[in-house]
Amino acid sequence: MSQNSTYTVRAGVVGVGSMGRHHARVYRELPTVDLVGVFDVDAEQAADVAATHGTRSMGMDELLDAVDAVSIAVPTAYHFDIARECIERGVNVLVEKPFVEDPADGRSLIALAESEGVTIQVGHVERFNPAVMALPDILAGMDVIAIDAQRLGPPPDREIHDSAVMDLMIHDIDVLLSLVDADIASVDAIGARDNRHATANVQFENGVMGSLTASRLTQEKVRTLAITARECRVNVDYTSRSIQIHRYSMPEYIEQNGDLHYRHESIVERPSVENSEPLKNELASFIDATASGEPPVVTAEDGLKVLEIARDIDEQAFARHRTATGVSVQ
Repeated sequence: MSQNSTYTVRAGVVGVGSMGRHHARVYRELPTVDLVGVFDVDAEQAADVAATHGTRSMGMDELLDAVDAVSIAVPTAYHFDIARECIERGVNVLVEKPFVEDPADGRSLIALAESEGVTIQVGHVERFNPAVMALPDILAGMDVIAIDAQRLGPPPDREIHDSAVMDLMIHDIDVLLSLVDADIASVDAIGARDNRHATANVQFENGVMGSLTASRLTQEKVRTLAITARECRVNVDYTSRSIQIHRYSMPEYIEQNGDLHYRHESIVERPSVENSEPLKNELASFIDATASGEPPVVTAEDGLKVLEIARDIDEQAFARHRTATGVSVQ
């Protein structure tokens, strides 16, 4: 991230709810950003966030006239229309995940951005988790066999219209695709309780297996990624931003007080991981891409591919759940 660069990008936030207010905070903290203003249909909320972060609450037209780049942090149903308006005005956009609702809309935005010379980045923030950013170097040259991700938690205290697949699992789909350099051969999924709990198995053409579980019904918050390779097992905790590498597991039987016990011992490495905020890494990267004109780390094409896979998983999971419970599938 170019923290010492001399450029300044004029930025704004469209939608300052639970996520957008954090975008405003981070933009205010980045040395290469001038947080020009924020917009929200809730004018009182916009004014409150603007006052908190030393900026202005503005109308949409006024904001787009004044900025080089914006974060779009509104409900998914409005992503396409707002992103299109921004791009047509020559404003670079970071669109929170999921990219859009309809993949056809995503392709339309990609074509429009290319014709206008505008950057689109999709907000898959886990790609900027320091532990995830460290994985390519750790896994280099390894024979990866399987990747397992769990993103679980209790019901949220706010209304979320997206399923657990589209709201939670979509993060891990993006990370999975970033780690496996191969096309997908097959996807299989099942869900429960209107896809508030869902599991998917992804098979890649190079033989790597991916297993993903997302839930809003689990009475424990879990955010983990486990990579099984021939050489070792790599465990990632997204929340603590930490990595453990287990090597050389040695099974043995030992006798204690006349009883026979079985145990495994292994060497555990705990590599040092930078303790930085993923959202700050993400927005700094977006600002760098905006200023340089270079492709962002998470492109619109990346976001579109993740969306298409997530929709496939969501539809399979819904269909199988309805079939299993005797509900007619239209």
